[in-house]
Amino acid sequence: MTQTGIPAAAAADSTPTAPPQQQEMPLAVVHGQPVLQIPQDLYIPPDALEVILDAFEGPLDLLLYLIRRQNLDILDIPVAEITRQYVAYINVMQDLRFELAAEYLVMAAILAEIKSRMLLPRPPSEEGEEEDPRAELVRRLQEYERFKQAAEDIDRLPRMERDTSTVSVEIPDRATVRLPPPVDLPELLLALHDVLKRAELFTGHAIRRDALSVRQRMGEVLGRLEDGAFHRFESLFDAHEGKLGVVVTLLSLLELTKERLLELVQEAPLAPIYVKSLATRDGSAPVSLVSEFDEDIEDGYDGGA
Repeated sequence: MTQTGIPAAAAADSTPTAPPQQQEMPLAVVHGQPVLQIPQDLYIPPDALEVILDAFEGPLDLLLYLIRRQNLDILDIPVAEITRQYVAYINVMQDLRFELAAEYLVMAAILAEIKSRMLLPRPPSEEGEEEDPRAELVRRLQEYERFKQAAEDIDRLPRMERDTSTVSVEIPDRATVRLPPPVDLPELLLALHDVLKRAELFTGHAIRRDALSVRQRMGEVLGRLEDGAFHRFESLFDAHEGKLGVVVTLLSLLELTKERLLELVQEAPLAPIYVKSLATRDGSAPVSLVSEFDEDIEDGYDGGA
């Protein structure tokens, strides 16, 4: 027991422990012992490391490599030398503990057979020509070379997802409605000023004045616009009617616009103004044309008389 009444074992357990230190990674493990430093007298023999970079897809690929490396004629293969190099390659692979497919060993047996047939005397054939033991091997090598060259040519072609990538983008279907720009009052007054200037160029010789009615002019305007197309603002005025005719036509246009029977459109400032009829022509309901300006115009006629 300690002086504070805490057991000694508990006091020992309550002491903080140091964090574990990370051990140094060994450079190598030799005979089960880690090597932490490179020895000063380290010697690596030249044949201790051998790197083989050539990878073959089969025995025919290896034979074709040995023939092309020495620039040999594939139609006149030195079987003895090629067999020696082929067997040496297989021995190296086995010494390095590489697993070889059975077809490599079969090709070694075929080469050994061809080599023995080349060394042994051959009896003459019935046709008088000796059969070359290498003929079948040459045929297989030529066929393999053609297929290999074709595969390399195809591999050099651009390939999807390897050389190029496709990008697909869906265009959203957004139906945009182009609204005609509204006509400002200054633009309307400017167009009216141009009409009045053109009206001043004509001198009227009226013998009598016909009473001009805004309601009647409203019907005439709708009749001219019944095709539903846009017409120029100036085309609705007749300069021969004088200023009074211009005023009556303007009032009729304003009344029709107020009743939502006309649409005034201007593409840009100072651009021409176009007028289009919005009145229904299906015959379901007649269009009622009433104007409050008719009495004022008639009073103007009486006062003028």
